[in-house]
Amino acid sequence: MRVLLLLTLIFLMPAPANAQELSAQGAQDLAAEDAVLLIDVRHPQEWRQTGVPRGAQTVSIHDPGGLPAFLAKVRALADQSPDRPIALICATGVRSSFAANLLREEGYDQVFDVSEGMLGSSAGAGWLKQNLPVRSCREC
Repeated sequence: MRVLLLLTLIFLMPAPANAQELSAQGAQDLAAEDAVLLIDVRHPQEWRQTGVPRGAQTVSIHDPGGLPAFLAKVRALADQSPDRPIALICATGVRSSFAANLLREEGYDQVFDVSEGMLGSSAGAGWLKQNLPVRSCREC
């Protein structure tokens, strides 16, 4: 009986907030239409190595000022278009998922994780393997 009750509760629970995922292709399509604020949260060295998704802003989660500085920079970008959803990308979806959850805790409700990332993960092939457009970021 307890097992049945537990299973019933699990199936009736809403999906967790971190369930909002976006494919690399979907992120590219929306960014090309300026319908999403795409932010690459990787380290600047990674930006220099692989480039940055075309249409993406660069705000590293590794900011020397820590997470408060990261949040302040994201907030400054998001405030320019407050109704536009935010999509976050990293190498393989780990940091972007963490950052997405952090933004949701800060009150942002339209946040998406590009969970396959730039290099690919179990969620998909990734931005680079799909030959999606990138821009050079040598000045990063």
